[in-house]
Amino acid sequence: GSLPKWVVNKSSQFLAPKAMKKMYKACLKYPEWKQKHDPHFKPWLFPEQSRLPALALSELSLQHADSLENIDESSLAESKDDRGEGSDEDSLT
Repeated sequence: GSLPKWVVNKSSQFLAPKAMKKMYKACLKYPEWKQKHDPHFKPWLFPEQSRLPALALSELSLQHADSLENIDESSLAESKDDRGEGSDEDSLT
């Protein structure tokens, strides 16, 4: 799934700025909100405040990149119809 250029362009022109304005307004209200809602609870600064269960290191496992599945798509061709009006290399603006 690629999105049509017009969808990406409209999203970046209208949806993204609108979302950023809402985020900005919410951020302005955060200090007042936090003062009313457990102002000293900051587990991102003080990990000992975390209410999440701890994981034992013995339960974790490492996965090395060389063990991951390697999918080679270099031989696949993409037709002009599959890409829509342009290719991935085209500008999104």
